Amino acid sequence: MSLRDIKQRIHSVKSTQKITSAMKLVSAAKLRRTQGAIDNLRPYEQKLSTILSSFLGNTPVQSEYNVIREVKKAVLIPVASDTTFCGAFNSNIIRLTKEVVDVYCSQGVEVEIMPVGKKMHEFFKKQGVKTIDTLLQQAGAPVYAEIATVAKELMQRFISGEIDKIELVYTHFQSASKQTPQREQYLPVDTSLLASGAAMHTTDFIIEPTKEELLQTLIPKVILLRLYTALLDSSVAEHAARMVAMQIATDNADDLIAELTLEYNKGRQQAITNELLDIVSGSLNG
Repeated sequence: MSLRDIKQRIHSVKSTQKITSAMKLVSAAKLRRTQGAIDNLRPYEQKLSTILSSFLGNTPVQSEYNVIREVKKAVLIPVASDTTFCGAFNSNIIRLTKEVVDVYCSQGVEVEIMPVGKKMHEFFKKQGVKTIDTLLQQAGAPVYAEIATVAKELMQRFISGEIDKIELVYTHFQSASKQTPQREQYLPVDTSLLASGAAMHTTDFIIEPTKEELLQTLIPKVILLRLYTALLDSSVAEHAARMVAMQIATDNADDLIAELTLEYNKGRQQAITNELLDIVSGSLNG
């Protein structure tokens, strides 16, 4: 490689490094914003769960949302991103989604796919699988009102018996450097999990209307909130994955620039040495 080629490559790597560095800063800003949204949501979610677990106590609750039926038709809501440059974020969740679909197909269960994010939609399109795209645009910045509308439709379809099970497949944010793909049952809802904190709440409330009627209002709210929280969680994980990927790319660019600069300096020194040898050789011959 000539000195000119090396110099051009150094310039190219530096230009790419500026882009990756800018993308890292943008992802970091989006990460802080989405984390703030979750932090603002968490007190409401915790209070709602506390109220619900207080009313549930140790008494099993019969609800139209926790009816367990033989699964003949299931809805899968897999969550990916709209764009790339986020490391293994999309490939990991797509791999898990494919495993879940394969398990359902092997059991003879009809699966309806409701993808979130363009990358998940593109994957199923390549597989020749028809999808329902009502949640497709909710990957980057989830909107509660739109998500709640879809969740209500799903709840009605579950109650009517049209579908027997709904699952979420999304990436859970644990830290900036660790995001975990996971599979979670959405409906039927497991009221035993909702009542997991009930042992700490032994206050005997006087309730009007009845406990059953109140729970029929609270449980749907928890279900609606769960879908929004999962999509928001995946959004945080996406921004974290992209921030880390861009940081790694920026660091790799630094290493490559250092290697190319060293190669350029060696080549330049060799060229100077060769010129000196030519001059000395010419003077001796003369």
